[in-house]
Order: sequence, then structure tokens, then C-alpha cells
Amino acid sequence: MKTFKSHDGTPWAVDVRSPGASNAMIVFRHPDGSTSRKDRYNWVLSDGPEARSVTGRLSRDKVLASLDDSRIAELFRRSMAVTRADSGALPRADAVMSRG
Repeated sequence: MKTFKSHDGTPWAVDVRSPGASNAMIVFRHPDGSTSRKDRYNWVLSDGPEARSVTGRLSRDKVLASLDDSRIAELFRRSMAVTRADSGALPRADAVMSRG
């Protein structure tokens, strides 16, 4: 696992998840480990030999090793939140159905 410090000084843990034949999810874990709501993610695409094989899989360790500081910073700038900001504000299904 690598670490990345964002422009506001927050130290994020960088992890590789869900490696496939041609892509892998890069997860930025917020230091507040009590919840994943602040975590962020982005995808790395590969054009290596694994990408041409349906049974090929990228190695998590190799993907992580291939990410230098500037690439990690770029991925973070374009990352998305793991959860929606308003996920707690959705109405319950039974409340919506009772409105008629």
C-alpha cells in the first residue's frame, strides 16, 4: 500500500482493488477509518499483454508499483466518492408509496 497527501494535507492510503484483465480500481482510503463514506476511487486502464487475454489478470502489486507520485495525484484529482453525498437523504420506499 502507498500513501498520498492531498493538497489540503490529508494523508490517503492508496490501494488496488478488483484487478481485471485490462483495468483495476484504485481506492483512496481516508484516514478516518471509522467509515468508508469519505473514501474515493478511480480506474487504471492497462494495455499490457493481460489486456489481450480473457483469462489474464493484472497483479495488484505490479499495478501499485507502476503508479508514481504524479500518476497517483492525477488519479486522485479525477477520483469519485465511493458513496453519494446525499445517500442518507433518500426517502423510504414505504413513505413514497403511501403518498398515493
